[in-house]
Amino acid sequence: MLEKIREDMKKALKEKNEVALSALRLLLSEIKNAEIEKRGELEEGEIINIIRRSIKKRKEAIELFEKGGREELVAKEKKEIEVLSKYLPKELSAEEIEKIVGEIAEEVGAMGPSDIGKVMRELMSRFRGRIDGKLAKEIVEKKLKGEAKENG
Repeated sequence: MLEKIREDMKKALKEKNEVALSALRLLLSEIKNAEIEKRGELEEGEIINIIRRSIKKRKEAIELFEKGGREELVAKEKKEIEVLSKYLPKELSAEEIEKIVGEIAEEVGAMGPSDIGKVMRELMSRFRGRIDGKLAKEIVEKKLKGEAKENG
């Protein structure tokens, strides 16, 4: 994956694609810093987490730029998010998450809201990088609160 990012950065440089070049340079810099901190090469999952963090920062910046009326900066950040999103694995849909949550809840014997943590731990460990944590938490809470009513 790291090699693909480097190749794409060279391609962006040749094509004079400033947005992609800027986003990929910053990403490679963040990856390099993480490697220095770890004192070794990063695994693909760690690189994916860095990309997700980078996208999250840009989404937060978009909110601030929108409040400040800086549409040109909003557009730039959105384009950078598009560039970075290409390196992420496809996320699971809400329907897929609901199905998986049902299976995991059964496996761990979840009965109600007190078991949300159990289900979330298992869900995130199996599907880290492919699942939106916020959406997953909403689905797990809805499912387990519903089961608590059925059992209660």
